[in-house]
Amino acid sequence: MPLRERLPRRLFQLLIGLVGYGVSISLMLRAHLGNQPWDVLHQGVALRTGLSVGTVLIIVGAAVLLCWIPLRQRPGIGTIANIVVIGLVVDVANQVLPEPSHMLVRWAFMIGGIVVCGFASGLYIGANLGPGPRDGLMTGLAARTWSLRGWRTVLEITVVAAGFLLGGKAGLGTILYALAIGPLAQFFLPMLTVRSRAAATTPVPEPAPSTPARSTTPATEPAPC
Repeated sequence: MPLRERLPRRLFQLLIGLVGYGVSISLMLRAHLGNQPWDVLHQGVALRTGLSVGTVLIIVGAAVLLCWIPLRQRPGIGTIANIVVIGLVVDVANQVLPEPSHMLVRWAFMIGGIVVCGFASGLYIGANLGPGPRDGLMTGLAARTWSLRGWRTVLEITVVAAGFLLGGKAGLGTILYALAIGPLAQFFLPMLTVRSRAAATTPVPEPAPSTPARSTTPATEPAPC
């Protein structure tokens, strides 16, 4: 889709999606039942450095974006916005959201965070303004070697292990997220994808009517059965 086509709608959808994604991260952080794979790393680095999780998220996102250079990936508006907006929203949401102590409320935060994350992913991906830096790294690697599933597994196991060693929280919520986020994103994405007007208004050509084959039998003779 050309950049300028339906741009106001796409920018608005991108912003809402990124804000929702940041809130979903904060909900999972507050639940203390396990974070998203990359957020295990972000939380671990934050604990070691004294920086906020949102600040670490921005720094790591920018560092991952540098890895795009040898892969010849091209960032979009959504890529840059992903780095900045989500990190800022996480820090604000962490200040606003309570830290529940009751287990049922913690699980409500966890499940709510995963569902919101799936919906927000459909919003910002469906805006067609560029992938996030981490998604772009995986797709860039997969385009040159191995497979997307393989690289995603390796990268996420690596960041979870590194984050866990640094003190980040990995747990049942991390496993639940890994199992649920794919189906949720697949459910929401088709209904939230912004489509080109040209594609929507182009009529689908009707199949040409079939012409009955001419009989080679003379008209004076009956056609064979």
